[in-house]
Amino acid sequence: MKRSRFAYFAGAAFIVVLGLASRQYAASLPAFIAEYAGDVLWALMVFAIVGFLAPRWPTLRVAAVALAVAYLVEASQLYQAPWIESLRGTRVGGLVLGYGFLWSDLVCYAAGVTFGVVLETMLRRVHNDHRPVG
Repeated sequence: MKRSRFAYFAGAAFIVVLGLASRQYAASLPAFIAEYAGDVLWALMVFAIVGFLAPRWPTLRVAAVALAVAYLVEASQLYQAPWIESLRGTRVGGLVLGYGFLWSDLVCYAAGVTFGVVLETMLRRVHNDHRPVG
């Protein structure tokens, strides 16, 4: 299977917009969604980026790499050197690297990557069901 790079780029961009909106409008969202949506969407974005970079990889490999990247970034939050803290102090650095290690983030990342796998599988089935025969 080959993924559409355009679709994955557009999907990642849309996920970024949703993630930023989940932080901007957190006060208007139910508490559970406000608390965890950003982390779930962050992992989904990582899944989309890995799918974009490796369009021929099987879905489970994309998922494994995306989850590994997400977990490594979370684990990096245990490292508190001044240079990385200054990166985290910027808006982009904070959004990419996060601010502090939380076990709940690992669950959110698993949920986001799982959502990516389910979404990709469903979209592939719909695409294949509407493909002309012959």
